[in-house]
Amino acid sequence: MTRERLLALVASFLARLLFATLRLRVSDRSGFLGHSPDFPVIFTFWHNRILAITTIHRVCYPHHQRKGVAVLTSPSRDGEILAQLMACFRMGAIRGSSSRRGSRALRECADWLKSGSDLAVTPDGPKGPRYSLGPGLILLAQTTGARILPLHAHFSRAIALKSWDGFRIPLPFSRVEVTLGAYETIPATATPEAFEAERLRIETLLRNEAD
Repeated sequence: MTRERLLALVASFLARLLFATLRLRVSDRSGFLGHSPDFPVIFTFWHNRILAITTIHRVCYPHHQRKGVAVLTSPSRDGEILAQLMACFRMGAIRGSSSRRGSRALRECADWLKSGSDLAVTPDGPKGPRYSLGPGLILLAQTTGARILPLHAHFSRAIALKSWDGFRIPLPFSRVEVTLGAYETIPATATPEAFEAERLRIETLLRNEAD
């Protein structure tokens, strides 16, 4: 067993213990959980909310109605640990970032979405800056026709780590409120000005619910 696999198993065990104590409240403005759509979606949330989104995926994701979801993770060793951890929660992984394997990862994400499967993206990961949305998400939505599904998470009590993203760890027995926003469609426009306007619109939408 590799070191990364062992760390992922330990983290999975600890996460399940924590998740069992949390009080989860979900607001689904999109209707995704009640009526599974016939199109792929890109779950989009900030990097420091990964634990909250993993919680809702484990409890609420309609596995029997969907083809599955993959997470875009860094090709680094930390990314391998995250990929192994996601596998423990029945999620796939596509390895890549803006600096390493970027174009190949983007193609793999596009192929995954075109197959009808869902994708989970933290647009400010893996290194930030915090709450900054890069162009990859917008490009993916444009080229595949997938809808962006913004996810917002708030904790009643949490620890904020001294990392670049201020990673949030909810305290045991705290309340976690997760909101699935409305679907966002990105028009297939070719002008740089329109592209930047859409990027800024989605970034602002996510930032308004960040803290």
